Amino acid sequence: MKKLTRSTEFYIFLVFIALTIFIEIQSGQFFTSNNIVDMLRAMIVPGIFSIGVLMVLVSGGIDISFTAIALLSMYSATKILMIWNYEGNVIMAFIISGAIGLLLGLINASLIAFYNLPTIIVTLGTSSMFIGFMQGILHSRVISDIPKPMLEFSRAELFRVYNKELGVSSGLPVVFLILVALIIIAWFILRYTMLGRGIYALGGDRTAAERAGFNIIAIQFFIYSFVGLISGIAGMTRAIMMANVHPTNLMGMELTVIAAVVLGGTSITGGRGTITGTLLGVALITVLSNSLILMGIPTTWQKVFTGALIIIGTGLSAYQTMKEKNKVHGGMKLGKKGSKETQKNTTGSSAI
Repeated sequence: MKKLTRSTEFYIFLVFIALTIFIEIQSGQFFTSNNIVDMLRAMIVPGIFSIGVLMVLVSGGIDISFTAIALLSMYSATKILMIWNYEGNVIMAFIISGAIGLLLGLINASLIAFYNLPTIIVTLGTSSMFIGFMQGILHSRVISDIPKPMLEFSRAELFRVYNKELGVSSGLPVVFLILVALIIIAWFILRYTMLGRGIYALGGDRTAAERAGFNIIAIQFFIYSFVGLISGIAGMTRAIMMANVHPTNLMGMELTVIAAVVLGGTSITGGRGTITGTLLGVALITVLSNSLILMGIPTTWQKVFTGALIIIGTGLSAYQTMKEKNKVHGGMKLGKKGSKETQKNTTGSSAI
């Protein structure tokens, strides 16, 4: 219990519960079945993005190009399927989009791993490049008539619930399973593999990680390639959920996703973060963003609340980091003091 109360996830969970109760008291509609399904639906794309952002932040880097990768992958994959007049299995759409995302992620990985460039500068530059390529070379536009496999899959649902009081229904799309699968994969990698330990070690201290025998270049290649892969999948997921391809509708989401991951307890300086905390952060941001209407608050205030949460989350992360450093320095001082006293006693004993 003592260990639990020291974790950031515990307090984020308490805030989440308090927020949901407050919204329920104000609106009386939060705990209805259709609203819960709508919340789960809204978490799908940010949730997929957050998995990649978690790995990047834990490794001590930052990536702001994942939405640009998602948009270019989604748009390019859809255009390819349209040129082929493809009518087969929808899995091909995810494979093509994921493969394009992987290649774009490799560009980030090469610049960061081989040339040791600042991650924020690299991803800012490549983000602009990817969007510019899509708009300038591909002449991107909204595609309403998406390929048949994508359109049919957009109607597939795990289940549908009905709210008799409001007379509305909501369905949870099958693509929710993609989020679940990626969560399991990322959780396993971070918790049970040497690769996961290497990611945490890299974020904690790069020099120490190298001395411990971790291949830093390989780890960075995996991280940014994996981010590219799941960004491509997230982009295609978004297109299928919306039943159209919009070349700009993901722009700006990177701010919300990074805020959610940091709010979930991931250290902005690296070395600390969990899947559980990340999902709680995404849930908190999603609930706050989607419940403003229920509480009668204009949606224009969404960015204000998101910005406030970023400051709070970053502040908590910085406070925890400072607290841990103080503990380490305090322990070192005590250790030095103990060594001096031992040395003094030993010298005294020798003299006697």
